[in-house]
Amino acid sequence: MTCVCVCACVRVCVRLFSSLGLRWHTTSRGSFSCLSPPEDDVDLEALVNDMNSSLESLYSTCSGQQPESAPLLHVSPEPPSSSSSSSADSPQTNLRRSQPMHILAVRRLQEEEQQLRTSSLPAIPNPFPELCSPASSPVLSPGSLPPGDPSTGKYIFSEDGMGKVVEIPADMTARDLCQLLVYKSHCVDDNSWALVEHHPLLGLERCLEDHELVVQVQASMNSDSRFLFRKNYAKYEFFRNPLTFFPEHMVAWCQETNGTIPPSQLLQNFLASSSCPEIQGYLYVKELGRKSWKKLYMFLRRSGLYCSTKGTSKEPRHLQLLADLEDSNIFTVITGKKQHSAPTEYAFCIKPNKGRAELKELRMLCAEDEQSRTCWMTAFRLFKYGIVLYQNYKIPQQRKTLLSHFSAPVRSVSENSLVAMDFSGRIGRVIDNPVEAQSAAMEEGHAWRKRSQRMNMLGCHSPLHHSSLSSVIHVAQLWFHGRITREESHRIIHQQGQVDGLFLLRVSQSNPKAFVLTLCHHQKIKHFQILPCEEDGQVFFSLDDGSTKFTDLIQLVEFYQLNRGVLPCKLRHPCTIVAL
Repeated sequence: MTCVCVCACVRVCVRLFSSLGLRWHTTSRGSFSCLSPPEDDVDLEALVNDMNSSLESLYSTCSGQQPESAPLLHVSPEPPSSSSSSSADSPQTNLRRSQPMHILAVRRLQEEEQQLRTSSLPAIPNPFPELCSPASSPVLSPGSLPPGDPSTGKYIFSEDGMGKVVEIPADMTARDLCQLLVYKSHCVDDNSWALVEHHPLLGLERCLEDHELVVQVQASMNSDSRFLFRKNYAKYEFFRNPLTFFPEHMVAWCQETNGTIPPSQLLQNFLASSSCPEIQGYLYVKELGRKSWKKLYMFLRRSGLYCSTKGTSKEPRHLQLLADLEDSNIFTVITGKKQHSAPTEYAFCIKPNKGRAELKELRMLCAEDEQSRTCWMTAFRLFKYGIVLYQNYKIPQQRKTLLSHFSAPVRSVSENSLVAMDFSGRIGRVIDNPVEAQSAAMEEGHAWRKRSQRMNMLGCHSPLHHSSLSSVIHVAQLWFHGRITREESHRIIHQQGQVDGLFLLRVSQSNPKAFVLTLCHHQKIKHFQILPCEEDGQVFFSLDDGSTKFTDLIQLVEFYQLNRGVLPCKLRHPCTIVAL
């Protein structure tokens, strides 16, 4: 405020001097002198000093404090004289000159004050994490996520390139975690979701058992390993159809009884701790520290995996222990031929639990076909966990039974209870003749098609035309996987269990206008081409060369879910990939 007043006074003085015809200039010593006519001799230096003195006295009178500003003009020191000595006692000798302050220092001070203010406030969670940048978003790519830390309980779950960080308590099991992920991802809870332990560098993966603690499993994983959340329909399929998983030529006990053992008794012997069934057969074994494979006759018992050093002999002196079941887990090898030079594509391995095992510590094995590999791996699980697996299988059914008591009764409708009806008359009647029922169904189908065509000509309520709608309506279905290769469809089928009726639809690689149904039956993958056909100006889809036509792929899938038709089995389980 003082500086503004002083500057204003200087401007007033300058204008006053100009009006009086006075002139001034700066001497070599930095002082000011006035050039005026001889008759008007005015000392400008003395006038400015008197103005400074009067302003300082006025400021001290108003504020009652010592002035801290510098004089208006800097006057160079002169030799002491009578006039200067009289001014030495003036108040301006006690004034302190102002110093410039850098702008960067001011900004740094403001930043420090802001940090101090924000550090004292409590941390508030972000209520809208989906609107954040990718670095702070809850949906992250695997490369940008940090490795799991057992001390904090944060783990990464990813499938098909997407992931999510979840806080896991120390007592959370794999089943509880799957239930949590189903809830968070809004999936259909059909008790077929599984948590997969995946090791990309080793080329291994396995499904965690429902009772296993996730924190303990993660403690033995490497930094590059992670968990995957995916479907696994074959997790407990051996309880429903044990003969498919345990062929008689591989179970020694079945050979001794000439195949007279019922399936229920076979499972009871596997689950009971007193009985000791045995799995036997040839396997390729990779020698430790070498790349070569050797074919040996193997025996899997509750005590461990053994190989015979002399043909197929079972004598104790000819048996050599290869792996213990209690301290190991069995994994599927997903890169057997490429990474381990396996003789076939059906490789698996036994990995020790203690420590973070390296490649040289793995016991690599390889079977002749998929059924043999499934039998060895399923028997390994049954021998290790026993009755615990059966309890895990029964828990979802028990929960479903308990929930049914609190829900409204729903009438169950089976396929055998559906009958053909004729409502053309005044009273509906049941059509008993199958030929008449088939003709009535065909007539109803033709009438429905004509009705839909008439609606299309008059104007459909749908925003898309019927022909364009039928070509894109299947894109949002879970079983449709778009333009994937045949090898990619095989990989997805393998990952999700290879049970009968597991299927997906994809775009044909040879014919862009056609589609392919990929179906698993008896642990073998088959492909069926869906061709478009035109009739009366409308496009239909058919799986059997036009014998059965459908307006879109959704109708086709729904039909073969109820009827086998030309397929080896009905469509039961859709291959689903959920991005977390």
